[in-house]
Amino acid sequence: MVGAYIAVYSERDVDGEPRRFCNLAAFCVLEEFRGHSLRLMRAILAQQGFEFTDFSPSGNVVALNQRLGFAVLDTATRLTPNLPRLPRRGLTISDDPTVVAGVLSGRDARVHAEHRDATAARHIVAIREGEYGYLVVRKDRRKRLPLFASPLYVGGSQDLLRAAWPQISSHLLLRHAALATLAERRVLGFSPTLGFDLAAPRAKMLRSKNVRAEAVDYLYSELTLLEW
Repeated sequence: MVGAYIAVYSERDVDGEPRRFCNLAAFCVLEEFRGHSLRLMRAILAQQGFEFTDFSPSGNVVALNQRLGFAVLDTATRLTPNLPRLPRRGLTISDDPTVVAGVLSGRDARVHAEHRDATAARHIVAIREGEYGYLVVRKDRRKRLPLFASPLYVGGSQDLLRAAWPQISSHLLLRHAALATLAERRVLGFSPTLGFDLAAPRAKMLRSKNVRAEAVDYLYSELTLLEW
C-alpha cells in the first residue's frame, strides 16, 4: 500500500430528506507516489449518491478540493475565554452521561446514542424549567496546547444555550480544562460577547448540490472520532 483516503460514512436526515454522507477524514500518500493523489481523490468522489464533506483539509488540499467542486463553509470563529462563574439558580449544567441521556429527545437522543462512545466527543446539557440545550464539543490544540473547546453540534434550545453560555464556558474551564472556546458562529448559532474574531479560521468544506451549508454540522466525522 502506498496511499489511502480514510472516510467516515453516515446516513442523516437533512431538511426532512435522507442523505448519505461521505466525510473525507484522512489522506496520505507516500511522497514518491504523490503524482497519483488526484486519481485517488477522483476515485472516492466518483461514488454515486453521496454528499461529501472535508472538515480538516490541510495545506494545498483546500485548493485541490476547490478544483474538484468543494465549497468553503463559513467558519467565522470567535476565540472566547472560558471564565469561572457562579452557578445560576434554576440552571443545571451537566456532562453526566445519565443526566444527558435522560433529558434528550428526538434527533438529539439519537445523536447522543450514536456518539456516546466517540473518543473526541464531549456531551454537555443546560437544563432550565423543563427545557434543555445540548452541546457536543471536542478539545482542540493550538500551538500544540490542548486547551481549546470547539463546538461540533448544537441541539435543543439555542436561546437557552446563549443565555447559559457564561455557566457553560465556566463548566468547560473547570470540568474539561479548556481555557477558551473556538466558537464558530454557524455551528453555535451566536457569538459570545467576550473575545475576538479569528482573522483566518481553519477551512471546512462541502461538495453537494442537495445540502445547504447552514445544515452542516461536524458529527459523524474524524472531529468526533479522533483526538489530536
